[in-house]
Amino acid sequence: MPARRRRRTTSKIRLLALLALLGLTLAAAAGWRLWEREMARPVLSPGGEPTSVTFAAGSSVEAMARQLEEAGAVRHHLVFEVLVRWRGVDGRLKAGEYSLDRGLTLPGLVDRMARGEVVRHGITFPEGKSLADCADIVSGRGLDRDAFLEATKDPSLVSDLDPDATDLEGYLFPDTYDLPRGADPEKRLVKRMVGRFREVMDRELGRVEKSTLSLRGVVTLASIVELETAEPSERPRIAAVFLNRLGRKMPLQTDPSVIYALRLAGRWDGNIRKKDLDIDSPYNTYRKAGLPPGPLASPGRAALLAVLAPAAVRDLYFVSRNDGTHEFSETLEQHNRAVDRFQRHRRG
Repeated sequence: MPARRRRRTTSKIRLLALLALLGLTLAAAAGWRLWEREMARPVLSPGGEPTSVTFAAGSSVEAMARQLEEAGAVRHHLVFEVLVRWRGVDGRLKAGEYSLDRGLTLPGLVDRMARGEVVRHGITFPEGKSLADCADIVSGRGLDRDAFLEATKDPSLVSDLDPDATDLEGYLFPDTYDLPRGADPEKRLVKRMVGRFREVMDRELGRVEKSTLSLRGVVTLASIVELETAEPSERPRIAAVFLNRLGRKMPLQTDPSVIYALRLAGRWDGNIRKKDLDIDSPYNTYRKAGLPPGPLASPGRAALLAVLAPAAVRDLYFVSRNDGTHEFSETLEQHNRAVDRFQRHRRG
């Protein structure tokens, strides 16, 4: 081949190579711009309402990707798969429910899944709630009330702490819990609540051993303290009053025990009448000496500690000041004057 022709051929090859390289470069640049736009695109379409997506335990990256594609969070499942493997987190994605908020991008979602920031559905149980009250709370959150109550009939969860327990009244610790998902959520929730009680009381078992009361007695009295006052500063003094009365073998004469007795009898309508103080029940502390047979509700940590560390006072009586606090007295004469004063104030 003549030299001139060879030079022409070589020039054409170089030109074609340059054109191919330029095409690849332009394609790569265009592809990168598309990738960047996809990474910046919110997983929710404009105007879309926040929602969530739930990945079952054991889901593969591919299954998660296809689930997101079906939900419209990614244009194509391969985009999610490539991003996950590019970031090296394919073995760290956690199953569970994830919220798809406005403005959330795909990289943000992947980061959230790698950290396991699942949606938390909390259920809160305030202090001073009975088993029946707690059952009403779970019913309001979509769980089965009867299944929850059935689970609370298993005293084996606390039999080592309280051999006399016939149910879990008093042992479902008031707190906020994640709402269980899957099979038997009521039973699992009850176990968590008992576990939280054990966690709190494990630190105080030394004090219980030094107390004049058994653990069941501590929880029972703490439930009374919890129901008698909503003022935190008063709890140690309220506890002291009842402990002083127990020490003198005086009846506790606490209204919450009568209310509990009325509830068990199906007679509670929101009011205590004089005749109710004579109800024949082991929980009626106006007629029965000592503590009731068991807790009336679930006490919180402050009420439990108040019983274990009561105020150093000689008070035997207290009466409401009608403002959420109480007037305390050491003698019946002082108490009668306080009752007269605050009852007269209330009537005025």
